[in-house]
Amino acid sequence: MDTDGTHDGRTTHTGHLPRPATPPAPPKPRHAPAPPPPGRVPALADWLRTERSSDGPGVWAYGHVPRAAEEPEVTPIRQLVSGALIALLAGLLLWSLLWNGYLGGFWLWPLYMFTPDSWAGGNASVVASYVWYAIVAGALLFGFGRLGRWPELGRRTFGSRAARAARPALPTHIEAGADNDPVRWVSVREAGLGDVADRLEGEVGAGRMNDVDYARIRRAWDSVRVDPSRLRAFADAVRDKGAGACVHPSGARDLPVRAARHDLLSRQVLLGTVEDGVRNPYARRGTAFALDPDVLGTSVLAVGPSGSGKTGRLVRPVVESLALQALAGQAAVVAVGATGARLGPDEAYDVVVRVGDPASVYDLDLYGGTTDPDEAATLLAEAFVGDVPGVEVRRAATALAQLLGPFRAVHGRFPAVPELRELLDQEPDAVAGLRRGLEETGRAPMLRELDARRRQHGAPGDPGPALADRVALLDRPAFAGFFDTTGAGRPFSLRALEHPIRVRVDLPERAHADASRMLARLMLAHFNAAVAARTDRSLFAFLALDDASHTLTPEAVRGIQRLRSAHAGVLLTLRSLDDVPEGLRTPLLGAVGCRMAFSGVTTWDGKRFAEAWGTEWVEARDVTHRTVFADQPLTRAIHAFRKLVTGKAVTTDAVTVRQVERERWSASDLAHAVPPGHAVLSLTSVRGERAAPLLVRLADAP
Repeated sequence: MDTDGTHDGRTTHTGHLPRPATPPAPPKPRHAPAPPPPGRVPALADWLRTERSSDGPGVWAYGHVPRAAEEPEVTPIRQLVSGALIALLAGLLLWSLLWNGYLGGFWLWPLYMFTPDSWAGGNASVVASYVWYAIVAGALLFGFGRLGRWPELGRRTFGSRAARAARPALPTHIEAGADNDPVRWVSVREAGLGDVADRLEGEVGAGRMNDVDYARIRRAWDSVRVDPSRLRAFADAVRDKGAGACVHPSGARDLPVRAARHDLLSRQVLLGTVEDGVRNPYARRGTAFALDPDVLGTSVLAVGPSGSGKTGRLVRPVVESLALQALAGQAAVVAVGATGARLGPDEAYDVVVRVGDPASVYDLDLYGGTTDPDEAATLLAEAFVGDVPGVEVRRAATALAQLLGPFRAVHGRFPAVPELRELLDQEPDAVAGLRRGLEETGRAPMLRELDARRRQHGAPGDPGPALADRVALLDRPAFAGFFDTTGAGRPFSLRALEHPIRVRVDLPERAHADASRMLARLMLAHFNAAVAARTDRSLFAFLALDDASHTLTPEAVRGIQRLRSAHAGVLLTLRSLDDVPEGLRTPLLGAVGCRMAFSGVTTWDGKRFAEAWGTEWVEARDVTHRTVFADQPLTRAIHAFRKLVTGKAVTTDAVTVRQVERERWSASDLAHAVPPGHAVLSLTSVRGERAAPLLVRLADAP
């Protein structure tokens, strides 16, 4: 366990209370501490030495043992019993024929050939005879036992085979001290830094290093291998601080609490277990299910009603995993949710923006950190009127640019919310003041922009009134002091995704639902623009929208399709696909690589998922029962007696086997056959690997 941030137990007293005397230091020990018991391995070393393997996207790689691709054929127990009885009877018959001499005495020749003549008539001859009889009987038992499959029948009868099948195979481990032992930091030693590797190995053995430390230092070492000029700084940091080297700028080496199980070596978070049922492929049945950046990079869409576990079983573990990876210098994560959503404590984040809360330390940059008026206008137009029917986003962006450009030319900044509202409403004083500023600075092109906005104001199809109405949602007393552009606050911008940062944005969805949805659209637009503009894409950037209802626009869906190449992804949760415009439902399902349908979805939503997952070829068996009519009197009598006893006529079965194309999961199955706490999901990795829809039992929410 890490020792950072611990106290020595002393309490500082203030006021007039006397300070207690400092207790004397304990005596120096006379001998070194005893070594750990033999065979006891530190938890981190055991975690590092466990083999990791994966045979498809979504497989929990830690200790995974691949299963067979197809289910082995199991012989029915009735067939085993009948075969065993037939083999037993055949063996007894052969033994009887040999014992009674019906087959001759050839089987006794070895006894006569290897028995001395001096044993004839004595006890030795009797013992040798019975020994030979036992050998022959044993050979018959062995042969006919193998023929009748007696061992398999015994295992099936006493349940040993079933118990062994239910017991998973043990994962393999790397031998301590081997050439590929991760505890020894072999690559660091090969670079000539033996003392550094010894220091790191000692930190692991002493228990002073955790999984975040190992992942962070390994990430730093990988950067050294890319840029050898960092070698000396890396070595000095490890010699000085050990497991605390190359620490995150926040100084944190772990999260205050973990709600899920994580494997930072493979960058995975464990979410549940694939159901062991016929609806899932045999190779995936009973295996652990996990997500990692390789899968999250194709983006995730999760649909399910309230209470189905989208936040607790999916969003919270994924955000927590990426927050740990951010501490290891591997990712940057932004979680957006309603105030009160259980997305982790404040201490687990570097930046917490509480929109509408006067006590919030950080503010939200309305313009996304850009200095280009046209880019800022495009982002605002997408967020403000992207969901308004009949309003063209391009015209709205032009109208905003006609105001943002002149304002920035005069004031050197973008307008605050009240100022932007006045300009959109064409308040005479605001427009006149802006015009005077442009005239004094000689900005003739900007004057033409301002005049064009004045001429278009109030014309048919003018987006100005719609923009003003949307800006008015943010010009409320609850948001006073927010979205400041004068430099008095601490605005947060998604341009910070260049760094391994952990951000949580709380939206006042309960009191200001429309404003929260608009801000969620703004965050999604800012994210798409920020990750595309990154110069360094080594960090995996991720945005989690805990509720993406009424936040998706055509431009946002197109932006999601481009995230894979930008080493980024988004997680969108919806209560229903009805919260997305009808024309965007099919493009949205096609834009994301991972689709999840939680328990309780409607048949209308299930139909969309069924169409997205397509069909597959399956083997259909049709059994036809036909009544047997006998011609012979004896046969008719037997059939009549059988019908009298069983109450059923004698029939024969005709089996027809054919290949048919069926839906992988039908809309009815998704709506009615998914148990609570489960989800049906399909996965796609950034490399193009796919996993068919799987029924997964999700881990319980914290």
